[in-house]
Amino acid sequence: MPAFARKRWGQHWLRDPRALEQIAAAAELSGRDTVLEIGPGTGALTQYLLARAGFVVAVEIDRERCQQLARTLSAWRNWVLLPGDIRTLDLPAELAERGLARPNKVAANIPYNITSPILQALLGRIAQPAAAYETVVLLVQQAIAERLCARPGSRTYGALSVRIQYLAECESIGRVPARAFSPAPQVDSAIVRLRPRPFEPQPRDPARLEQAITLGFANRRKMLRNNLKPLTATQAPARVLARSGIDPQARAEALSVRDWIALSDRLDALAANRAASS
Repeated sequence: MPAFARKRWGQHWLRDPRALEQIAAAAELSGRDTVLEIGPGTGALTQYLLARAGFVVAVEIDRERCQQLARTLSAWRNWVLLPGDIRTLDLPAELAERGLARPNKVAANIPYNITSPILQALLGRIAQPAAAYETVVLLVQQAIAERLCARPGSRTYGALSVRIQYLAECESIGRVPARAFSPAPQVDSAIVRLRPRPFEPQPRDPARLEQAITLGFANRRKMLRNNLKPLTATQAPARVLARSGIDPQARAEALSVRDWIALSDRLDALAANRAASS
């Protein structure tokens, strides 16, 4: 019986063997790895992962899919299926209850309508990074992949680019056309590989860095100095930028992650001076 895709969960079954192979290969799995798959769906990717990894932890929100997966993959012993929503599931507790090791890698064709919360669940935030995984391989919308891997000054470089590149090294693996899915989505997709790691140098105050990025990209049509006025108090924003080694005429998309950290540290020093003199 063919799998019925539910629109509310953003289900699009990846059918293309070449794309499935690319995802599994990009995760660089071995028998020592435990890999997390989010949304296994019909189990097409799951079978590639089972053949390469020591163990697979599959999290599926669709109860009907869970029943089908249990039947389809019954011959495999190196996996566990956890029914639930990855955004709310207490994965460490679920695994500890079963005496299972936590995954060190992720490989998944994720629901595109919840890409942002999944990225945050896997990587954390600038103010609170999650150091749970060595490698994260995801199939996402091509437009999102371009933003994740964008370079400073490019059309697609934005707040998401800065945040993710602060948290992980980002690499585009390859494009996957819409026809590779059933049902076909309206846009093409792409495979990205993220390698979480601490960024060097570290900001003095990660929360202030997050705040600066949010304000800096609040209005892309404005110069950065205008967007940053709420953070500079009595100091001229252009002067703050210049002292951070940044062109006072720059817009937010011109700054690298290192530039944002330098600016954040300057803003933090200003805040400390104000606090000391008050």
